[in-house]
Amino acid sequence: MKLSHIKEILKAKVLVGEEKLDSLVVAGTASDLMSDMLRGPTSGSLLLTGLNNIQVIRTSVISGVAAVVLVREKRPTAEMIIHAVEHDLPLLSTPFTMYSACGRLFREGLRGVENRGSRVSGAEIV
Repeated sequence: MKLSHIKEILKAKVLVGEEKLDSLVVAGTASDLMSDMLRGPTSGSLLLTGLNNIQVIRTSVISGVAAVVLVREKRPTAEMIIHAVEHDLPLLSTPFTMYSACGRLFREGLRGVENRGSRVSGAEIV
């Protein structure tokens, strides 16, 4: 899904990376616990988070995240903006809660980072 479409779905404001709105995002993930981001397949994904500190940018760069969306209209710190610009990492802000933002993206076809066909308690993840 193109980042420009994600911006529309989430009624998001682009804080860094307006020129990258044509970029493709392959999956979505949401977390406030940055250590979780280092455990899974996150390369090329969109991160939705309520966490508002420099660790979000640092972890996103290490894990290959394509873009970051801050939920609940959070505004990044100056340090976050500087690092996002330095690493060419798009940074957006949406008025929606994390739950609502994830639901909107899922409804429009953006799936999670888990491997499709994985099984959890005998039920397939779709």
